[in-house]
Amino acid sequence: MPTVVFDLDGTLADTSGDLLAAANACFRNLGLGDLLGPDDKGTALKGGRAMLRLGFSRVTGFDETHVDAQYQPLLEAYAQAIDAHSYLYEGAMKAVRDLKSAGYIVAICTNKPEGLAETLMTSLGVRHEFAALLGADTLPVRKPDPEHLFETVRRAGGDPTRCLLVGDTATDRDTSKNGGVPSILVTFGPSGDDMAALRPEGLINHYDELMGEVVRLIGHA
Repeated sequence: MPTVVFDLDGTLADTSGDLLAAANACFRNLGLGDLLGPDDKGTALKGGRAMLRLGFSRVTGFDETHVDAQYQPLLEAYAQAIDAHSYLYEGAMKAVRDLKSAGYIVAICTNKPEGLAETLMTSLGVRHEFAALLGADTLPVRKPDPEHLFETVRRAGGDPTRCLLVGDTATDRDTSKNGGVPSILVTFGPSGDDMAALRPEGLINHYDELMGEVVRLIGHA
């Protein structure tokens, strides 16, 4: 069966508010105040280290050693308030259910730590909709290594030769390219304006466009 694999942050859900809050909690604990704001949503969806790196770049006296030291505290702060501001994008779960009804397998492949991803999707009430969920620490490799994607497909019960990845970043595009499979990038996330430049096989402006692109790229289930 063909498999549609979704990235999580910035693709299925906007998690930037809670990610930024966790990073700012770290900065406040160091007496630096809130170093990140709403304009940094794109960086938030690139991961914890990216947020820490950006924040520390705005003050003097901090370097990569501080990024390393604050990464675990950031994860702990995030785990304590993982769904205060996060929300699923409009139409995301209808699109997922429509794919399943049409015979496709659906799964999640994210560079968020697996435990946090499981907690978030369960809290949002939709974890059961996905046949598999693999995170950054599930395997020895992670995106953009295509094995992260392919093992997600295998664990979901699908065939890696008939899959595609729905994402929102260059990492997702590189993952699909490295694996020789199509990608569909969403334009409604924080990085949306840059998606066309990555030349994915498909682009969608809303989830109601997803089914048509999936059929076009990997055929009917």
